[in-house]
Amino acid sequence: MQYDFITATILLLLIIDPLGNIPICINALRNVAAERRVWVVLREVGIAFVTLLVFMLMGEHFLRLMHLTDTSLQLAGAIILFIIALRMVFPATDDPMNAEIIGEPLIVPLAIPALAGPSAMATVMLLSSQGPGQTMEWIGALTVTMGVCAFVLILADRIQRFLGPRAVIAIERLMGLVLIAISVEMLLAGTRAFIRQL
Repeated sequence: MQYDFITATILLLLIIDPLGNIPICINALRNVAAERRVWVVLREVGIAFVTLLVFMLMGEHFLRLMHLTDTSLQLAGAIILFIIALRMVFPATDDPMNAEIIGEPLIVPLAIPALAGPSAMATVMLLSSQGPGQTMEWIGALTVTMGVCAFVLILADRIQRFLGPRAVIAIERLMGLVLIAISVEMLLAGTRAFIRQL
């Protein structure tokens, strides 16, 4: 599957799922003073952005160092995406990410793993390995995605009040269904590439 700026942005938005992270954000900021919440969200989004950017720029070197092929990364990424998407459609009630945060969150759980989780890391590495000459497009897609995440999480309380918790859950599950289809397409593409290599 070939990606460009728009499809990469959509893919990253589906994977990082800012709407699905609204409950995590609200829970994490529960004990943070209202005047500090915007700063905390921007800091956590910045940490996630830098983390994903490092994985994007160093992904090719990491693959070579570990003697991994693009095909193996694509298949692994597809499996991870599929598992993440299943969790979006069928969320676990005892998810540790839903545990109450004491004090001000730093890195965990907002930056990592809510925003820069394993699936997002695998995806940016996959993008950089599939299109090494499109680095500026991938950085642009990641920047737009993180901008949307910051906007949504800053307005998390208002969005949840406006839509209601049921609507937020419904949107997250719909995004999970779309992500399942994308992960299956990635799996099929990786399988075809593997068969061609035999």
